[in-house]
Amino acid sequence: MLRALRTAALGMSAQQNGVDNTANNLANANTTGYKRSSIVFHDLLYQNVQASGEEAGGADPASMQMGHGATAVATVRNFTQGSLAETGNTLDVAINGDGFFQVRKPDGQIAFTRDGTFGLSADGELITQTGLLVEPDIAIPPEASNVNISQDGIVTARLAGEPEPVELGQLELARFANPGGLGSLGGNLFEQTNASGEPTIGLPGEDGLGMLSQGFLETANVDVVQEMVNLITAQRAYELNSKMVTTSEEMLQIANNVKR
Repeated sequence: MLRALRTAALGMSAQQNGVDNTANNLANANTTGYKRSSIVFHDLLYQNVQASGEEAGGADPASMQMGHGATAVATVRNFTQGSLAETGNTLDVAINGDGFFQVRKPDGQIAFTRDGTFGLSADGELITQTGLLVEPDIAIPPEASNVNISQDGIVTARLAGEPEPVELGQLELARFANPGGLGSLGGNLFEQTNASGEPTIGLPGEDGLGMLSQGFLETANVDVVQEMVNLITAQRAYELNSKMVTTSEEMLQIANNVKR
């Protein structure tokens, strides 16, 4: 019964982690480029109460093992493509396919994002909405008009005195062998880890990288209905583990009252 109390308590803790993860997915249902995560559970250590071969004259019946509950061990990102929503904004760019935009953090390190909500700094440099520079650097002069970002990432604009559009830069994308291993930084940013491997840098549309869509943004890939189902499932499991705590306590009380 003491084992049941501890096991049920661990089960409640594990399900609470599941509810927290679902809550985060639902909270980011309208976050541009957000990728939903799912939580992975593992069962805990087993105790061999009776090893095989101890009964039936040395035969080999199944052993008796008692588990010690469950625990949350990891969260796994789902990098499936989100829907593309048209915004009409010139500097909004969505990736249709595999790949990440590269941005430079204040410490000089490169981070990666699927959020293509770009803008311009005071110097005309292409930046994210939090002020991070897009890598490689692309500067758009203040007198530029008809800024165009092609599907293969070439940025062009019309400049005064120029009869044809002038190329201002080239957007590049990064892809990973294991994007699920990327570390989340918040702010729609990811960082490279040992699990993700080294990034492969290339041009949009080449080497398996996605194409770019100007005037669009990628929405979150959160399925609200499925998340609500997950929430109800975790809630029911939490309630059952709570009921097990109550039942174990009642059984202990009965055992304590036996000799009275």
